[in-house]
Amino acid sequence: MALSGVLRPGHVAIRVLEMEPALKHYVQVIGLQETARDAQGRVFLKAWDEHDHHSVVLREADEAGMDYMGWKVDSPATLKRLAAQVEASGLCSDFAWIPAGEHPATGERFRFTIPTGHVMELYAEREVIGNCCGTDGPDVNPTPWPDGLTGIAPSRFDHCLLYGDDLDGTVKLFTEVLGFGMAEQVMAGPDGKLMIGAFLSCSNKAHDVAFIRQPVKNKFHHASFILGSWEQVLRAGDILSRHKTSIDIGPTRHGITRGETIYFFDPSGNRNEVFSGGYIYYPDKPVITWTDNELGAAIFYHDRKINEAFLSVFT
Repeated sequence: MALSGVLRPGHVAIRVLEMEPALKHYVQVIGLQETARDAQGRVFLKAWDEHDHHSVVLREADEAGMDYMGWKVDSPATLKRLAAQVEASGLCSDFAWIPAGEHPATGERFRFTIPTGHVMELYAEREVIGNCCGTDGPDVNPTPWPDGLTGIAPSRFDHCLLYGDDLDGTVKLFTEVLGFGMAEQVMAGPDGKLMIGAFLSCSNKAHDVAFIRQPVKNKFHHASFILGSWEQVLRAGDILSRHKTSIDIGPTRHGITRGETIYFFDPSGNRNEVFSGGYIYYPDKPVITWTDNELGAAIFYHDRKINEAFLSVFT
């Protein structure tokens, strides 16, 4: 196995103001599949090509935003090792072990708060329920996609973009403690040495999480779901319009990551993205650097203009 340590984003827990409109959005418009509800009223969802039990958790609350983001690691031994390293790093706080079963079909999770104020979790075990594409079982003689998909139908939860103040500490944590690579960075300041954006990968994707420096803590910009092509991103725009979903911007292309994108909002004001393309990232790939004078092209390559709402609206 080539990948080790942190394997991928495993889940994002999102606060919504009302559950029923949120479920209509995430199930009927985006096309996620409900897998469980719990006694706390949380609803657990997955995309069609995700084999693990869930990747999105919705919780009704008085304020929208993200509760936490979870990362799947390769083994229980790695979970214990990384938890110890995170505690010893001096970069994080509010450590807690969440018992197995607190998320359905999930083993114990190690929770901590990172320098930007976001809550992160590591876990190693989650029940595999399959993607329903196999003709003789979930993973036997699979079809390219299952019948009966609903809405936009992304294949999986892909990444989050998060806003916070201590970008330097968070980048140090992810690169030096958790083993992520820096795929792209955005630099600013008179000498061009102030990092204002970091796009980090634990896999061979252009990013698994990204952080933007802002004078706030623990802010959620968006959760992204992956599609297979630019054509599917355009189709997503049609579906969003049909459902009268509030669209932020797109379809368009990013300069950063090269991905094709459309941004939109759930009924609570949380931003979502569907995304395709990008490039293959390997740890020996040189870091791509964007300068702040080209920020328009970095974010929205087609019109090369910054959408101020994209930078200032978050939950």
